[in-house]
Amino acid sequence: MQYPIHYRFWISGEEGTFLGQGRITLLEAIAETGSINKAAQSMKMSYRKAWKLIDSMNAQAPNPLVVRVSGGAGGGGTQLTDDGRRVLDEYKKLQEKIRTYFEEELSSFDWKT
Repeated sequence: MQYPIHYRFWISGEEGTFLGQGRITLLEAIAETGSINKAAQSMKMSYRKAWKLIDSMNAQAPNPLVVRVSGGAGGGGTQLTDDGRRVLDEYKKLQEKIRTYFEEELSSFDWKT
């Protein structure tokens, strides 16, 4: 019998949560849509809450993770910085390592005791 593993982890800073699954999902949605508003809508989250999460991440990071882009033919929007993309990639790598670790540990667990 297989038992699925469910876990959550987050990275805390001096001001509280810096990164967690919800914030990562928000960063992914911003990267995909180029808009805080569209990203928030896709997550059924208010724009205000999305902006507060972004502001918190930007304040805690050495460099901003998300920036607004003004003007242009598309009317501007929001995008991840290079640091934002790097943080997103590193979080996903860590998440995969944790998932692999838990699966290996669970597979060696003796369920007959």
